[in-house]
Amino acid sequence: MKYQSLSWVCALVAVVSAQGDIVILEDGGELHGSVIKQDERSLWIDVGPTIIKIDNNDVVDVRLVAAPEVTPLTSGDSVFHTVSQAPELSIPQQAARVKPSVVLVKTPSGTGSGVIVNEFGHVVTNAHVIQGEKDLRLVIWTPKEDGTLARRTIVDIEIVAVNNHLDLALLKLPVDEGQTYPWVPLEAWESIKVGQPVFAIGNPLGLEQTTSQGVVSTTQRSFDGLSYIQTDAAINPGNSGGPLFNVGGEVIGITNMGILGGEALGFAIPTRYVKDFLRNREAFAYDASNPNTGHRYHSPPPRLQRGTAPALEKSP
Repeated sequence: MKYQSLSWVCALVAVVSAQGDIVILEDGGELHGSVIKQDERSLWIDVGPTIIKIDNNDVVDVRLVAAPEVTPLTSGDSVFHTVSQAPELSIPQQAARVKPSVVLVKTPSGTGSGVIVNEFGHVVTNAHVIQGEKDLRLVIWTPKEDGTLARRTIVDIEIVAVNNHLDLALLKLPVDEGQTYPWVPLEAWESIKVGQPVFAIGNPLGLEQTTSQGVVSTTQRSFDGLSYIQTDAAINPGNSGGPLFNVGGEVIGITNMGILGGEALGFAIPTRYVKDFLRNREAFAYDASNPNTGHRYHSPPPRLQRGTAPALEKSP
């Protein structure tokens, strides 16, 4: 079994049979054969006389004759989906697949990101992205037949639930009869490891559909009694509420903060918190008439004088 360099691959493209899987290269060339394996760094393809190893950075797209099916394992009232054996692809390939599920959240006070988690249009974002706002607009990108994305702004947005402690919110897009939305699965089991490649898609500073990549720096970073995923993928204002993906195209976290003045210090809410929030969303149901909706309790007024209030003094 012999591996060849990419320069030799380009020369081989012209003589390889046009049957089987197709690997499209960054320089415009194509390889036809049987894709044996692909991980986060490399792809192996059997072209008949030899097996060729290609760096994923040189691969634009992979078209499989028998593409693996991504079948939902959970649905219905659970709101979100998980999948079994999600195919691992390069980050550019996965980013192209999952981008239609990432939305731009617009409010009068700013912008953020969100991710569609089922075909019925439920969107997860951060609570702080919509805090104090009722006039929401979501920008979605719908795939077209030619492979491009059509930009569309939707104004009739429902706020379903808000949990300020976890900094999560659930929104709902309107659905016409027979309409579905492109969705992405949440990680079935929390299996993230330090050093594994990840990527984030969002709208930092209003720059729509921006992808940044990096690795998991720490799986358990504690802040205020909660654990977060720390990553060196760029997380900037406007990324808040957007998804952090693994190379299987599964959401492993919802990005919610970065360290101002720090470099490569981004954080995401792990999916175990997201799943609990979605399963128990009725406990955090949004009520526009209730100022404490979503269990957001306002701080009491400060004391005007020091000492113990007379009403609290012990009687003799």
